[in-house]
Amino acid sequence: MNLHEYQSKQLLKQYGVPVPEGFVAQSAGAAIEVAKKIADKTGTNAWAVKAQVHAGGRGKSGGVKVAHNLEEVKHYAHDMLGMTLVTPQTGPKGKLVRKVLVEQSVYYTGVSEIKEFYLSILLNRDKGMYAIVYSAKGGMDIETVAASNADVIYTELIDTKIGLHDYQSRKIAYNIGLTGKLVNEFLLLLGNMFLAFEKLDASMIEVNPLVKTSDDKLLVADAKVVIDDNALYRQPSLVGLRDIDEEDPAEAEAALHGLNFVKLDGNVGCMVNGAGLAMATMDIIKLSGGNPANFLDVGGAASAKTVEAGFRIILKDKNVKAILVNIFGGIVRCDRVAQGIADAFKNVGEIKIPIIVRLQGTNAKEGRDLLVSSGLKVMTATTLEEAAELVKKAVTAQC
Repeated sequence: MNLHEYQSKQLLKQYGVPVPEGFVAQSAGAAIEVAKKIADKTGTNAWAVKAQVHAGGRGKSGGVKVAHNLEEVKHYAHDMLGMTLVTPQTGPKGKLVRKVLVEQSVYYTGVSEIKEFYLSILLNRDKGMYAIVYSAKGGMDIETVAASNADVIYTELIDTKIGLHDYQSRKIAYNIGLTGKLVNEFLLLLGNMFLAFEKLDASMIEVNPLVKTSDDKLLVADAKVVIDDNALYRQPSLVGLRDIDEEDPAEAEAALHGLNFVKLDGNVGCMVNGAGLAMATMDIIKLSGGNPANFLDVGGAASAKTVEAGFRIILKDKNVKAILVNIFGGIVRCDRVAQGIADAFKNVGEIKIPIIVRLQGTNAKEGRDLLVSSGLKVMTATTLEEAAELVKKAVTAQC
């Protein structure tokens, strides 16, 4: 579950990680009031106005501006709210900006040089460990730095059973060039950030940049927190932070029905039970000359209603020219899936694209008999080869 920058900073602040004073606003008028509140509290005369969308690269696309007076705060907030922000991470369609974060600017002048660092904590699944990835060269160009000068990107692996050692934190501090009192400040910041990572069941916390201000303070100028969806059952206080507006509508709808769904760009929809079988089914589609339009795992407890919901979601994609249902009945019964297909035809309305159904396992014969007796325009297959051939014919006919 991705979080907005303002949500990420609120959570990090609760764990003692230093973040700029800031508040979210949904109108230009509210942005001015927020800026006044921040000025009264901090004495600042400059504010950062940031579009809140689930995407990086906002600064280069006009989604981050520094205002030096209240009129500029109003102007930037007005321009951002309601705009469609297009960044390398949003794709060409972009994302609608519904709210902005107004916070004190961390780039004020002082007696020493301002520096930007990169710092993130994530899971290294290959090693079965946590990883702290960091660099002395943070900021908007971190992707370019990583591609052209990978030697300045460091990784520190953390044993999940032991946790973060003090010597590891000091090593990181020295590698990014911190000295004096800033080392101790950094040890506290990183320790609290690591605590937040574990306690929140995060799969990633990314800070870019971590700024050393001109008066030698460390502040999180930008942050992204990703929560492990599988751990939300033990994080009830975080569930409400999910912003459905930022998610693909089909994926959000699927989540409401307990379906594991990922939208892709192909022309053949697929409905499967089990992630492994889903991957094999997507391979079959590719080998048959089509392209998968989605990953859809109805799970082991699929009912007629969840199968019907799956059909409704797949059929909303106008690029889908055929649907392959590939079910191996173990926990889920094939006749239950067949009933869901029949219900979908009855409740969704006329389905004009080819439907190929392969049922194997528990009550497979009963499921196939149900489909045959229903009179529905469904093509059935017993083997993977038969299913692949039917998909090939369906895709060829649609071309």
